Amino acid sequence: MKKMKLDKYIFILFLIIFLNLFKSSFAQNTDKFYEKIDLFSEVLETIKDEYVDDVDPSNVMDSAINGVLQSLDPYSAYMNPKLYKEMQTETDGKFGGLGIEISMEAGVVKIISPIDDTPASRAGIKAGDYIVRINGEQVQGKTLMEAVNLMRGPVGTEIEITVRRKGLKKAKIFKIVREIIEIKSVVSELKDNKVGYIRLRAFNENSSDQLKKEILNLEKKNRKLIGYIFDLRNNPGGLLSQAVKITDFFLDDGEIVSTRGRKAAENRKFFAKKGDKIKGKPLIVLINNGSASASEIVAGALQDQKRAILLGENSYGKGSVQSIIPLKNRGAIRLTISKYYLPSGKSISEVGVLPDIKIEEKGEEFLINTKTDNQLNYAIKLFSG
Repeated sequence: MKKMKLDKYIFILFLIIFLNLFKSSFAQNTDKFYEKIDLFSEVLETIKDEYVDDVDPSNVMDSAINGVLQSLDPYSAYMNPKLYKEMQTETDGKFGGLGIEISMEAGVVKIISPIDDTPASRAGIKAGDYIVRINGEQVQGKTLMEAVNLMRGPVGTEIEITVRRKGLKKAKIFKIVREIIEIKSVVSELKDNKVGYIRLRAFNENSSDQLKKEILNLEKKNRKLIGYIFDLRNNPGGLLSQAVKITDFFLDDGEIVSTRGRKAAENRKFFAKKGDKIKGKPLIVLINNGSASASEIVAGALQDQKRAILLGENSYGKGSVQSIIPLKNRGAIRLTISKYYLPSGKSISEVGVLPDIKIEEKGEEFLINTKTDNQLNYAIKLFSG
């Protein structure tokens, strides 16, 4: 009990320091701000006295910190030391879990995209699904990190996820076995022995190098390729630096993307260097609702520079850049520091990139069974005339 009171006063002290740091911003609302401090104190006291179970004060503080960040936008969040360590492993391209990228939307956990050839994608999870229960536990009202914690578990163990899907009246239940997720971010093959097909699954540290190798391999198989299909469907994004490098592969010059933030250091423009890796050959880019963030930078830039035809569905609409800022407790915060803009000056936030040719997906196995992949088959036909 004494620890709860001590943590309460520490938190209030933190809020006072926070107020002093931003006193110019809060000059007109100081009284209201202190009223909120009193309110928070009252809430903590009520939890201590009335809540049905004992509450860990440390968890309460973590939730309070995360609540501040989540109130800013769906992508800002707090990571405790354990989650931060796991996130660093994910960026390197190997991690344990289900293989999904998630965000918060109106207090609900939304799936941005399942990653190819992972337990989630094989089970039939789709971009745009809303997770409502995890192992029977209600998800609504939980923070993003709390939902992530519920999905974490030993490799080889089963998890039950209940989702709501647009257009379906009943919820769908998926039983998925957790695996070590090893992402080979780029795969390729010849289509009709004359079209180079390249699928980019994620933007990690090795993506641009892998893409370069796959382009060379396709050229070795057939030096008279008539064009390329670049598949960014269900690609949840990743590193901005990789998005710039990969877009540059297909351009000789011109702007790729710009970022704008509150600080001058975040206002940057990125341009292509001379040297189109596919030598100006026709390019079709496939996108869908699961194409997000870095995928949208690539697709949008190639469209704006009139270098590619986009085919498929509207992309996800994530037009912001997050920075991972380490904290003294060995945790970190993911904080939105800028927004990115396409060469045309448009932001894709909440709108997404629109395809030149709109072809809706049919079936749930479009990335598993080529015969049912109507978007890819349509793209191949375009090359055939």
